[in-house]
Amino acid sequence: MSHTQSLNNYLDAKPTLAEPSYPSNCLEFARHLAESLSSNGHAKNGKTSLKIILVGGGLGGLATAIALKQSGHHVTVYEKAGELSEIGAGIQVPSNSTRILIKLGLEKYLKPFVTEPEAIVIRRWQNGKVIGNTRLIPDFVDSFKAPYYVVHRADFLSALHKKALDEKIEINLGHKVSGYDPMKGDIILEDGTTHSGDLIVAADGIHSIARKCILGEDMVFQESGLAAYRNTVDVKRMRDDPEVSWVLERPSMNVWVGDAGHAMTYTIGSGKTFNFVLAHPDTTDPSTWDQRDNIGDMKSRFAGWDPVVTKIIGMVDSTLKWPLLNGSPLSRWASGKLVILGDAAHPMLPYMSQGAAMAVEDAAALTRALSKMESPAQLEEALGIFEKVRIKRTGQMHQASLLNSQLWHLADGPWQEARDAAMEPEVKGFPFAHSPNQWSDPATQMWCYGYDCEKEIDKEWENSLNK
Repeated sequence: MSHTQSLNNYLDAKPTLAEPSYPSNCLEFARHLAESLSSNGHAKNGKTSLKIILVGGGLGGLATAIALKQSGHHVTVYEKAGELSEIGAGIQVPSNSTRILIKLGLEKYLKPFVTEPEAIVIRRWQNGKVIGNTRLIPDFVDSFKAPYYVVHRADFLSALHKKALDEKIEINLGHKVSGYDPMKGDIILEDGTTHSGDLIVAADGIHSIARKCILGEDMVFQESGLAAYRNTVDVKRMRDDPEVSWVLERPSMNVWVGDAGHAMTYTIGSGKTFNFVLAHPDTTDPSTWDQRDNIGDMKSRFAGWDPVVTKIIGMVDSTLKWPLLNGSPLSRWASGKLVILGDAAHPMLPYMSQGAAMAVEDAAALTRALSKMESPAQLEEALGIFEKVRIKRTGQMHQASLLNSQLWHLADGPWQEARDAAMEPEVKGFPFAHSPNQWSDPATQMWCYGYDCEKEIDKEWENSLNK
């Protein structure tokens, strides 16, 4: 009997396994098996091909354009910048995002730029003692079928851009959108010209014009009272200093946590650049900040921290200070032929490192929802299902990010001691059922990194048919 015949016989004998209504991961093996045996591609081509205008050429916008194009839609991108670029330095690309990106064919575009950390190591602010440890290799690949990467934002965008061009997606740079007509499916450019589509997807960022058009008012941003210094450090300079060179020896993420602040470090650019982010409390108006004072202010705020942290701070030549904005969950993302996604829909604190990952999930989920359409008349239904699924998911991630900021920033005392004691088993390599470290906590891990946005769209579509 051939392998194909054996496989067909096995599939014919597939058991009926009822999905449990209680929280359980007992059927993960079956889901992984079904995925491995499936001959379907990432994006199912729907029966309806749409003319889609996508506003915004950032990470989420280009990921969405690629997914939609691969699903058979005609996609045109409009980006206000004259050239594609990303402000900032490092970005984490967790397994729930890389799994989608790999299915979209982006692995070869990302590989030259990414670093795959072995672990996420949480350290005490004062002396660097390891108090938490999340093994990424091989655990995340084994459990979530995708690696966990870190990469420079500019390299990530460059990879998406190259892939989009190879997909023959039209990208119009220097075209600023000044308005929308959701009912007609029109965008109005700053020069007054109008372009129409069957669907307008706005991935126009945290200061989204489309969001205000959908809601009738702008989002209310919540004061986080936090800011961050984003830095890159010369790797050669660090290697020449024995007190800090050990941080570079193995590709890992290290995060020092303390009272109302933390320091996150990892290498990017295939180990050529060291990414160094320092979060701290700051309730002052960002418009009053003088960026020329940043180095001295950064040294002052982190005085008394682990000498490794303070020594690396001394190697920083220049830094930018950023306010950490915390958006409010929205009740709707779509109106007529207009839908928002990415930071336009769900800006959140960076403490789960899931902002861009949520945009990549948005891309796959929207593509899946549109693939269900039998005709353009079902656009409203498809957008409603996309909106419902993604509002729930991103709202929960918003909560998780806020909780992480609180867990990391505990002041020394009984709560901090109890937190650190609860993470001891993972540090010592002992089995554990729960952890304050959300990267390690088994239930949070499966929810965060094992989430299948396409499956959730499928389930909600089925539910809508049965109503």
